[in-house]
Amino acid sequence: MNRPAVLLLEDGARYAGTGVGPDGIAEGEAVFFTGMTGYEEALTDPSYNGQLLVFCYPLIGNYGIDPSVRQHHRIVASGAICKRVSRHPSHWRSSSSLPDWLEESGVRAIEGIDTRALVTRLREEGTMRAVLGVGERAITAAPAALERYRAKALGTPELVRAVSPAETAPRGSGPLRVALLNCGSKENIASLTAAEGVEVFDMPFTATLDDVLALRPDGLLVSNGPGDPTELTGVVETLRAAIERRDLPTYGICLGHQLIALALGARTYKMKYGHRGGNQPVQDLRSGEVMITAQNHGYAVDARSLPPDVEQTMINLNDGSNEGLRHRTLPVESVQFHPEASPGPLDARDFFRRFVDVMRRG
Repeated sequence: MNRPAVLLLEDGARYAGTGVGPDGIAEGEAVFFTGMTGYEEALTDPSYNGQLLVFCYPLIGNYGIDPSVRQHHRIVASGAICKRVSRHPSHWRSSSSLPDWLEESGVRAIEGIDTRALVTRLREEGTMRAVLGVGERAITAAPAALERYRAKALGTPELVRAVSPAETAPRGSGPLRVALLNCGSKENIASLTAAEGVEVFDMPFTATLDDVLALRPDGLLVSNGPGDPTELTGVVETLRAAIERRDLPTYGICLGHQLIALALGARTYKMKYGHRGGNQPVQDLRSGEVMITAQNHGYAVDARSLPPDVEQTMINLNDGSNEGLRHRTLPVESVQFHPEASPGPLDARDFFRRFVDVMRRG
């Protein structure tokens, strides 16, 4: 049975379509994802917590659902916005359809709207708050829900707490130990680190440096996650203290990159519409190599604010924004993109080997 649905943006734009998933209202920051594939990984990426995910590719769900590729145990995005949702997937690893998964997960979506026009609007005006209503009652209540949502403060610590583990848990084995400060880590970050022959300790984002050092780690890895890095002052203080030790290799990915930059004394800023997808070209300024990378972030590091003892290592070739940094004398390095991909190209997976090599050298 087709049910009406509506998407309302805070600038007054209204898009009517057909609902997918249960009746009701979803709220979040409307952002767009440019990948042609990877909808399962994207919907379960903890960095999308609190966001309504607009898929640029017009057909979503055509190869079904495979639980083995999920980056979190549940759908994390607040909702999905599609041109068309496939109800008859075809893939040998598929166990269900996208509409069934959304229904089972209690996550709402809308299809049948002009996603090209919506993405163009978000590119020109910037990401903005929105509400998605599925069903007649939700459509009637959507305008008032949007006004309440616009007046509500968006707290990054709460977004991160919802996707960070409650307690420390080990995985993998090997002679080296890595403390993973989990601010909303994708599953593949821990998996690829462990695959290098390392024991990974998945830790809550609230862990202090004493908590980290109690594990006797050989390195500290800071994960991706949702929200504004400047609001995670506790994590920044932990990283600052770790860096000041001068002997603990400290690496960061995405949000972790921004948090390390803040700990080093640099600044971050909110981007107009961010980078979200698997097709962002990044150049390594040291080698000249160009990689195609997976990304998911709405904030970036201001390269002009990096202190003299920190060098910019990589830039985005689309807009020149910062994509990497390295301390000139200490074992501290980070990247803005996702070297683990999931979804996306595998060009940057060497990041994990280099991190482990630094630890092996002591």
